[in-house]
Amino acid sequence: MTAAPAPLTPQERWTLAVTVLGSSMAFLDGTVVNVALSAVQRDLHATAGGATWVVNAYALMLAALILAGGALGDAFGRRRVYGWGVGIFALASLACGLAPSLGTLIAARTVQGIGAALLVPGSLAMIGAVFDESRRGRGVGLWSAASSVMTLLGPVAGGALVDVGSWRWVFVINVPLAVVALILLPRVPETRAPGARPDWLGAAGITLALGGLAGAFTRAGEAGWDGVALVLLSVAALASVFFGWWEGRAPAPMLPPALWRNRIFVGTNALTLLLYGALGAVSLYLPLSLIGARGLSATAAGAALLPLSLLLAGLSGYFGALADRHGPRLFLTAGPALAGVGFALLGVLRGGYWTSVFPAAVVLGLGMALTVAPLSSAVMGSLGRERSGVASGVNNAVARAAGLLAVAALGLLLVASYRAALDARLQAAVGDAPWRAQVVAQAPRLTDVQLPPGAPAAAQAAVRAAFADAFGTVALAAGALGVLGGVAGGVLLRRQDTPGRPAGR
Repeated sequence: MTAAPAPLTPQERWTLAVTVLGSSMAFLDGTVVNVALSAVQRDLHATAGGATWVVNAYALMLAALILAGGALGDAFGRRRVYGWGVGIFALASLACGLAPSLGTLIAARTVQGIGAALLVPGSLAMIGAVFDESRRGRGVGLWSAASSVMTLLGPVAGGALVDVGSWRWVFVINVPLAVVALILLPRVPETRAPGARPDWLGAAGITLALGGLAGAFTRAGEAGWDGVALVLLSVAALASVFFGWWEGRAPAPMLPPALWRNRIFVGTNALTLLLYGALGAVSLYLPLSLIGARGLSATAAGAALLPLSLLLAGLSGYFGALADRHGPRLFLTAGPALAGVGFALLGVLRGGYWTSVFPAAVVLGLGMALTVAPLSSAVMGSLGRERSGVASGVNNAVARAAGLLAVAALGLLLVASYRAALDARLQAAVGDAPWRAQVVAQAPRLTDVQLPPGAPAAAQAAVRAAFADAFGTVALAAGALGVLGGVAGGVLLRRQDTPGRPAGR
């Protein structure tokens, strides 16, 4: 008879409560804002570029600084740095909720991302340091389950807040969560890893590289490849070269070059870049399409991908166990490819929710469920047990960067497709109306396009249909990224050297 697991100690219980509260705020703000973006765009009169930066400002800081944030906690105390992150995040959230203009909101989102980069890596680090080794897996599992529930309910709750109140409450709701976390934080013991130090020059280089590339794509979507876009692209290229040069010489590099000689590590991160890039872009642009083109409420739009989340939560453990027995290669080939089919179905299927979004979300959920746990296992095992934390941290950063870059690049595709579809749809609906060119020129405003007074109802229908067409193009592109992720998994993870399987078996 199996003995009952030992109960958690008070310190372990408080650590779990604090880390769930803090990390849930950061995870929620990575998804909830997508549901509120249509209302933000309408109230603050944002263009596509402005709306994109409401998302990307947060993602950029989190992707670029998450490894430095983890090293900072190791050096100066994980509890201390976690508290800094929660406090910064809370103040920035309040600033987001009170923002009088788009520029202020983007600036506050940037600070929010810095706070998230301090608290996210500290969550698991504190659990790993405080929990007894015999209960550490249980602690991580409880943290993961609680955080997943919060993330699962976040878009629905965020949509409800937008519908019954304002998009501002999506940000303000973080403040009481942060206050509770800070009140409980002194009950968590302090831990650190002497000798750790952040790679600030590396963090600066990758921030400029990612920010410049995202800025170039965003600018090109609104104004074409003008001088500003080309300067941003040049900054990104120079920063990338500097980052690669510095990481080969830094005393404590955030991304040691030797990692990239490991084919499993390269394969899992290539898969992550492609698949999570597609997921990040679709998660942003699908709610805009559902609200702006189909007329759904924010609550309904937030619940649209609930089947994906439920399947992911319910099946990940099962497929993870199968991957442990049979190796991850098959799962990391079939899963991303199936997810790619789900993305593509979002662009191909038409009609109501149950005949278009729901079946696509089910296929997408099955693909992600096949992928997520085997991918995490392969990542953690790619560099061996002693470097599993480094592997996980880099993969987390790659996933964040993937969403940032895909939102910008596919946003460029979205605007170009919308402009063409808007011109064609309006031509069919109103012919050569004198105001048609002026409306087409508003394509960078996405769902906030304004028709002149007296425009016929057919023109409004044409605007909605054009945005649905443009989203369909983006969904098909995301589908291609998913399939390419499956190709990366199949090619770079050969059967004989996948983690957990003896060579030649």
